[in-house]
Amino acid sequence: MRVLLVGSGAREHALAWRFAQSVRLSELHAAPGNPGIARLGQCHPVRADDPDGLLALAVTLSTDLVVIGPEAPLVAGVADELRHAGIAVFGPGAAAARIEGSKLFAKEVLEAAGVATAASLPLARPPCVIKADGLAAGKGVFVCTTGEEVDDALLKATGFGGPVLIEELLHGPEVSLFALCDGRRAVALGAAQDFKRAGDGDEGPNTGGMGAYSPVPWLDAPEELVEQIHQPVLDELARRGAPFVGCLFAGLMLTEDGPRVLEFNARLGDPETQVLVPRLEGDLLEALDAAATGRAHEPLRQGTDAAVTVVLTGPDYPERSDYAGAPIEGIADAEAAGAIVFQGGTAMRDGRLVTNGGRILSITALAPELELARGRAYEAVEQVRFEGVRYRRDIAAVAGG
Repeated sequence: MRVLLVGSGAREHALAWRFAQSVRLSELHAAPGNPGIARLGQCHPVRADDPDGLLALAVTLSTDLVVIGPEAPLVAGVADELRHAGIAVFGPGAAAARIEGSKLFAKEVLEAAGVATAASLPLARPPCVIKADGLAAGKGVFVCTTGEEVDDALLKATGFGGPVLIEELLHGPEVSLFALCDGRRAVALGAAQDFKRAGDGDEGPNTGGMGAYSPVPWLDAPEELVEQIHQPVLDELARRGAPFVGCLFAGLMLTEDGPRVLEFNARLGDPETQVLVPRLEGDLLEALDAAATGRAHEPLRQGTDAAVTVVLTGPDYPERSDYAGAPIEGIADAEAAGAIVFQGGTAMRDGRLVTNGGRILSITALAPELELARGRAYEAVEQVRFEGVRYRRDIAAVAGG
């Protein structure tokens, strides 16, 4: 099978790493990819948001399956362009990807599907949650407990352009729950808990994700939650003529009154993919191909090991995501310590690996117990060096529910 992987982050590197283990893979290509992915397949200088370029590349390569990682090209309709040309795609079309591209649309779908979510509020008064309606790279949600935070959040949320949502502030542990969908059926993929805030103790601004762990020991019956939450949404999207093919990712809060949907995403999560993929048993590539071609089957089994990922960022992330040119050292040492290093914001310059983004690397380790996996991950983190490196030191320290 000739596969084209769209994207350049650590999520895509994790997928490429797993695809390379599939007996079904004959050629792996990426657009644009990154230096880590280039060790596993061939990278092409085509942007993820260039539908014409991706279509031309897929046709030239006689691609059997295109897997789209990031949300922006999905919302922009790249999957539609490829499907119209008869190419199998793992990733929803623009109409279905609105479940992530517009929080107002997602709220409408959830209400129509009868799935519980946070209540909308008419006025921004603390405590509340203020959300920018459109894509914001994980940085458009603001939890407000004071009037000053409300004022600041409204200013930042309106800065993204488009409408702003105001919701009740829910309480409880959060979890990311993933399902592979073929347009009709949702099949559980796994669950993880990520850490969105920039600083230890969940302080600081929201980010795209600073780390994650899986499994979530306090989450009962994730398959039942997929039937309760994902399947009705999948049915509602199909009813609207927007069948969802790809990964449907629910961000949930487990309140005293039951699970509530905080948001839906139209793709695999980052950094959740970096802990989910290494734990899966069976052929992930085959499972994605089955979903893309209307044949989603039974869930992939999850191994018994736990996984922990720690994200290494540039010094000014999330305020800036363009930290470029700092040489990166120690990846081989981290891998020798037993970790898997997934590259995100990296580039090659004069034969050296350098930083090129906000979230630079994802360091993942596995072990029979979560605490042991956490220890291995941080041991590996200590081996990696680049100027200005930042990371949280409390990822998975408390796997609380």
